[in-house]
Amino acid sequence: MKISVDEEKCIGAGQCVLTAPQVFDQRDEDGVVILLEDTPPAPDQPAARDAAVLCPATAITVTED
Repeated sequence: MKISVDEEKCIGAGQCVLTAPQVFDQRDEDGVVILLEDTPPAPDQPAARDAAVLCPATAITVTED
């Protein structure tokens, strides 16, 4: 699994951080997503997939190997 984020699309809703805090964070100044782990370990992958689905701006892309 490989994760990428589009900071330009991010609206700072924070659903990614709430769903997968081990993979995502937010910038303090504007709430834009920060990708902490672009290739999360297997235990974190379901939450990362859920975060991509829940993102209201579709700013998270998950690519399967």
